[in-house]
Amino acid sequence: MTLPPESTPTMEPETTSVDPSLLKKVTDTAWSFIRQKEGKLTRELLLEPGGFGLGKVPARLAPDATTTAVCGYCSTGCGLKIHLKNGEAVNLTPNTEYPVNLGMACPKGWEALNVLNAPDRGTTPLLKNAKSGRLEPVDWDIALASFTDRFKAIQEKHGPASVAFLSTGQLPTEEMTYLGSLAKFGMGMLHGDGNTRQCMATAVVAYKQAFGFDAPPYTYQDFEESDTIVLVGSNLCIAHPIMWERVMRNPHSPEIIVLDPRMTETAMQSTMHFPINPKSDQTLLYTIANILVQNNWIDWEFVNEHTNGIHEFIEFIEPFTLERAETETGIPQRDIKQLALKIHEGKRVSFWWTMGVNQSYQGVRTAQAIINLALMTGNIGRPGTGANSITGQCNAMGSRLYSNTTSLLGGHDFTVPEHREKVAGILGIDSQLIPDQNSKAYNEIMEGILRGEIKGLWVICTNTAHSWINQSQTKDILSRLDFLVVQDMYHSTETAQMADLFLPAAGWGEKEGTFINSERRYGLLKKVKTAPGNALSDFNIFRLISKYWGCDQLFEKWQSPEDVFQTMKQLSIGQPCDITGIKDYKMLDRLNGVQWPAATDAAELGSQRRLFEDGRFYHEDGRARFLFEEPKPLSEPTSSAYPFILNTGRGTASQWHTQTRTSKSEVLKKLYPESIYAELNPQDARELGVVSNDWIVVKSQRGRLRAKAFVTQAVRPRQIFIPMHYKETNVLTDAVFDPYSKQPSYKTCAVKVHLEGKLS
Repeated sequence: MTLPPESTPTMEPETTSVDPSLLKKVTDTAWSFIRQKEGKLTRELLLEPGGFGLGKVPARLAPDATTTAVCGYCSTGCGLKIHLKNGEAVNLTPNTEYPVNLGMACPKGWEALNVLNAPDRGTTPLLKNAKSGRLEPVDWDIALASFTDRFKAIQEKHGPASVAFLSTGQLPTEEMTYLGSLAKFGMGMLHGDGNTRQCMATAVVAYKQAFGFDAPPYTYQDFEESDTIVLVGSNLCIAHPIMWERVMRNPHSPEIIVLDPRMTETAMQSTMHFPINPKSDQTLLYTIANILVQNNWIDWEFVNEHTNGIHEFIEFIEPFTLERAETETGIPQRDIKQLALKIHEGKRVSFWWTMGVNQSYQGVRTAQAIINLALMTGNIGRPGTGANSITGQCNAMGSRLYSNTTSLLGGHDFTVPEHREKVAGILGIDSQLIPDQNSKAYNEIMEGILRGEIKGLWVICTNTAHSWINQSQTKDILSRLDFLVVQDMYHSTETAQMADLFLPAAGWGEKEGTFINSERRYGLLKKVKTAPGNALSDFNIFRLISKYWGCDQLFEKWQSPEDVFQTMKQLSIGQPCDITGIKDYKMLDRLNGVQWPAATDAAELGSQRRLFEDGRFYHEDGRARFLFEEPKPLSEPTSSAYPFILNTGRGTASQWHTQTRTSKSEVLKKLYPESIYAELNPQDARELGVVSNDWIVVKSQRGRLRAKAFVTQAVRPRQIFIPMHYKETNVLTDAVFDPYSKQPSYKTCAVKVHLEGKLS
């Protein structure tokens, strides 16, 4: 089997052999075990030009060439210029011509190359020694034979549903497509999910139920065209700095209204901040809707022509009075009326939300309460409007459409026979290979492990042992597996350290593909650097696994990521996300990305486009739906024993998720506190005898941690804020989930706090 070079689009390939001593990361004795059977990996194949790329440097340009690529951190999807020397990337700058960031970049983007050079990069497969219990270097043949033999043995003994995968929103879309197809159609797995469940599942379900498809309707230009911007549970300054820069470019002096329990950096810059009680936003939004109805501030023409359910919604919100809202939200009645008036007076009102809404035990209905306001005021489909979910990871949108987790490839449905037949026909496979049921969600996969139903787990590009809710229980669950495989850039992650088998993967800048950003824009990722040691792109790892598993004939036409992209185009035909108008990677590169849908020639479409301009949605009747439900009380209310509410979220613009990458940059590490910290209100600090920089202990019913106190008015009394990035944070969080999206509620659990050394 020979795989093509992992070349960079628009570059002329030039390969150079390297000394085999560079491959000494594997032990000398390991090579003697390499199987020489047909179809198995050999040392010669590893080294030969046109093989897996271990024996060559990336495709080259002229010595001082510059190319472009999209950033691989958050969903903003910034364009970067990559500067090369002797064919290798040596520096980068923001792309001034890219319509997303317009020459701007956040600290993470500036440091994107430096984190690739970390000493803990995975450079060779590692297999756990049964006697010593330690991970030891092996060659790819042994690693992949072990992968295949162990997983097949588990399935033969316990059935196909006994093995599952957990993926990510940070792989290129083509790799997600390959992984989901390999796992579901080739390996017979029924269940697989991704860490997109932790950030975007709520928005996905909210959009599907309200609009008929997972469809963020906006373009970033709307940040600059709104006259009223409502941010719900969104700290745009920190979480998406370049989007905030777009707000700052708005020439209309917009009202910036923030609904957030904490005085975030964004709230500090707003024109109105509503410090609502935790998880009372649903009540506030319903009350605003009721005020709009009482004053007849409704766009009845839009509502009557384009929506269903308004009269049922009006009846439902009648009990949401100002008195009730003040009691439940803590916001004075006069301020609530002022908020409703601002929404009514705005000519171009846009509503935006992120994790403050999504990561909740009632996130879907809260998101739909936002959508309801946009619908009833006609603020959708026009410039500067929309009910707009801001995505988390760089390719969470790609995961939502093509990972074979939340939906069948291309936004199709596993449970619809016609969809299975369509996908099977395009892929050229038997439709019987496609499951007729949806996968278990992330939390259900974890529960399946706990019950002993799932025995093998394949974790790709995510750090479950750090990021999943209720961390102590998570580690216990992972320890029960018969076989845990972790495929990642770094061998040092908490999850990789628990693995039975570690597979070293290339990272951003070391492979090619596409990402889909928050505004639905396909952007191009290029290979501009050689992955270290024996690390391979996830794409080639998946190809190897399909060969070893014996199902590679199903994916013969996928010889390169761009081959997969061409299949993705076919899968999108007739879907809201149709991209058949994008010819190839070169077109994406030339046009500085393309937003879906692009069913016609992408070169003729505008660079900034929004959905629903014609008022038609994706339900069969073309109408959007009002959806609503009685708010629920806190999933874990405070008590005398646990009198504080914990909130979690992003700490600084220089931190990213579990810090797997950002902690590798000395520059970024200087821009955020090294030690975990907790924000406390001065009133609580006085009662506890705490001053800033004291070590305090924070306890929940699940665990405890120690953190440095930061005394600030940003949090209200009896609330505490701890950034999500530190490995200790999820010791505290409570494993409760939204009933519709199954997204974890990382916020609002009950904790107690005391000065270290004092009895609580």
